[in-house]
Amino acid sequence: MALVPWRPRDFWWDPLYDLDNIQRQMNNLFNLSLSRFPEREVGLLEGVWNPAMDIYDSKDNLLVKVDIPGMKKEDIDVSVHGNTLVIKGEKKQEREVKEKDYVRTERFYGTFNRAVTLPAAVDAGKVQATYKNGVLELVLPKKEEAKPKQIKVDVK
Repeated sequence: MALVPWRPRDFWWDPLYDLDNIQRQMNNLFNLSLSRFPEREVGLLEGVWNPAMDIYDSKDNLLVKVDIPGMKKEDIDVSVHGNTLVIKGEKKQEREVKEKDYVRTERFYGTFNRAVTLPAAVDAGKVQATYKNGVLELVLPKKEEAKPKQIKVDVK
C-alpha cells in the first residue's frame, strides 16, 4: 500500500483541485508509458504505425494514395468489404547494424492495418492497384447507384 503525504485542507472541498490532480497524474502516466527507453531493445510504440493516406472523390471513381515506402508488393494486402477499404501490411526492419550506437531512430517498422469507411459504394471487382516509388495508388470505381445523377426539375 502506497503512503500518501498528509496535506492540510481548507474547510471547503475544492473539486477542481482533485480534477487537476487526476489530470496531472494521467499526463505523467502517459508520458512515462509512451516514451521510448534507450536501454530497451523494443519500445512500446515499435511495431505500431499507420501510413499516411489521401482519398480523392471524383464523379466515377475514388482515388486512394497511401505512403508506404520501403515495402515489397508481396507484403501489402488490399481488400474491400462493403464500403470499407482495408489495407494491411508489414514493413520488416533490417537488422544489419549490430552496434547500439544509434544517434536517432525514427523510421517505423512492423505491421499496420488501416480500415477506412469510403464515402461511396465501390465495385470491388474492378479495383486497380499500383505500387510505385513507395506510394500505393488505388482506383476504386463507384457502383452505378452511388454515382451522382442529374435530376431535371420542370418549372410550371
